[in-house]
Amino acid sequence: MQSVLRNLLIFSLLACCFIVLPSSAQPPIGGDNGWYAVNCNVNGADVYFDNEYQGTIEAGVLYVPVYTTGTPYKTFRVEKDGYTTYYGEVTSVPAKGEVFDLYATLNPVQPTAAPIIGGDIGWYTVHVNVDGATVQFDNEVKGVTSQGVLTVEVYTTGTPYRTYTVTKEGYQTYTGTIEQYPGKGETVDLYVTLNPITTPTQTAPLSPAIAGGALLIAGLLLVAGRKD
Repeated sequence: MQSVLRNLLIFSLLACCFIVLPSSAQPPIGGDNGWYAVNCNVNGADVYFDNEYQGTIEAGVLYVPVYTTGTPYKTFRVEKDGYTTYYGEVTSVPAKGEVFDLYATLNPVQPTAAPIIGGDIGWYTVHVNVDGATVQFDNEVKGVTSQGVLTVEVYTTGTPYRTYTVTKEGYQTYTGTIEQYPGKGETVDLYVTLNPITTPTQTAPLSPAIAGGALLIAGLLLVAGRKD
């Protein structure tokens, strides 16, 4: 029985000699270590301490080991494409075995508005006496009048329009020249009166009976005149 126990003890000692501790479980070089727990709302975000890459956020957190006797970090940042970068300060150093929490909230980058081509905006207000009339500026359709008005937006520093045309079926087409241009935030009024297209009336032809009677009367008057 004693020999069995002796052999078991020897085997256990030999097994311990072959066990290799993982690197994360080994004592850190430079002294004892604690951890920063970087908490973030976006997985896959990259974490930097003093511009030194530390890892990626997974399951909302990244644990960064630090040596309590080493040079303390001063700043950290968390970044990911499509989000605004978060910058923070490291104000405390964790003691041996302690965890110090840092928090970073990343917000999606808001799309920037497309720049206005040509500059600032002004307006033309086209007043027409007919609703449903089509308005064109330099043969470019701008819209249809409603309640007698159509407002046309233009860029004040763009190429100026030269003419405007207003059309509607059953009305004579109106074409005018643009001589005034709006400044930034200004409005220029244009007034148009459309006139209905008049259809000329046709005189009905005389019936053959009436025409023949008229010729007979004219002939009788001519004969009577000769006798006198």
